Amino acid sequence: MDLHKCEGRLLLGPGPSNVSSRVLTAMSRPLLGHLDPEFLEIMNSIQDSLRQVFQTSNALTIPISGTGSSGMEALVANFVEDGDSVLIGVNGVFGQRLAEMVRRHGGSPTLVESSWGDPVDEKGMLEAAQKCNPRIVAVVHAETSTGVLQPVEPFKEICDQFGSLLLVDTVTSLGGHPVEVDSWGIDLCYSGTQKCLSCPPGLGPITVSEKAEQRLRQRTSKCKSWYLDLNLVNSYWGADRTYHHTAPISMNYAFLETLNLVIEEGLQKRWDRHRRNHQAFVAGIEGLGLQMFVAPAHRLWSLNTVTIPEGIDDAKIRSQLLGDHNLEIGGGLGELAGRVWRVGLMGENSSSENVLYFLFALGKCLKKQGFKCDPGAGVQAAASFYAQN
Repeated sequence: MDLHKCEGRLLLGPGPSNVSSRVLTAMSRPLLGHLDPEFLEIMNSIQDSLRQVFQTSNALTIPISGTGSSGMEALVANFVEDGDSVLIGVNGVFGQRLAEMVRRHGGSPTLVESSWGDPVDEKGMLEAAQKCNPRIVAVVHAETSTGVLQPVEPFKEICDQFGSLLLVDTVTSLGGHPVEVDSWGIDLCYSGTQKCLSCPPGLGPITVSEKAEQRLRQRTSKCKSWYLDLNLVNSYWGADRTYHHTAPISMNYAFLETLNLVIEEGLQKRWDRHRRNHQAFVAGIEGLGLQMFVAPAHRLWSLNTVTIPEGIDDAKIRSQLLGDHNLEIGGGLGELAGRVWRVGLMGENSSSENVLYFLFALGKCLKKQGFKCDPGAGVQAAASFYAQN
């Protein structure tokens, strides 16, 4: 295939997002050895910057060599032993994935399931905890499959009551929404590089509290994954610098440049940008006569789920957007397949230009399928929002 055909693709799906030219340039730099003193300094810089982005002072804050799911599995593999009770809030695909990983690593998951599109029920989680006495309480902060933003702080109270560790998935929120690991009392947190951080997929950032590190040192059995064993991985990222595996050098170059961009912009300004563009997006969607899937109080800014109107062919719209406008969006997963579109406004892609272009393209595609709307109404509504805000 001629890769030039894909140039200029606007990636407004659930990830990956487009990346800065600075990040692409960083990836093209000559390789260093994974124990080269200069690369070790790069590792130090990555850890320092990642702590700022996670809003934590945790010593064990590193990128796992693998995509975001490697960060998820690293934390499950290291902190779940055979028979461990794990309480999981499930309201989408990625809560289900957490539960499956817990099962595969010998844990005993208790699921509190909420309707897809709603947040996890806090009262239900407390009632379940009273029955299962969990060693870990796990929730998805940003459920990519549904577009729901989950409040995290209430689950810390459950963890304090039962002596549990709090595990949080921030794959689609880190860098686009406030994520405050220390002040929220999160013990185990993982993310991905390819969403709001706007770096190519390939690393799984994690951070582990001191309390959780102590739990790790007290394991009664070895981690079942050699590659993801944090006692071994941290011997490379920690003070010893003991060889464990060959790090993906170019990905770490890219990640450091990504973190530099985030810090240069400022976390608060970055969060504000994501919120403002999300709000303009919603105004445009409603201007076209469409509806958002999630209630306003629980909507992600970075991943927007739009209800597909009756009579509109989901796959055909996405194909037209890709073929006619070089623009990618995502379809629904699981029980939402064919019911919603998932539109990412993440990192580099969270901009007024992208919001307006998407609304223009979607309006044209809907009109082609016979949907009764003014194709320009979405653009007008979003532009009006920007003018007033």
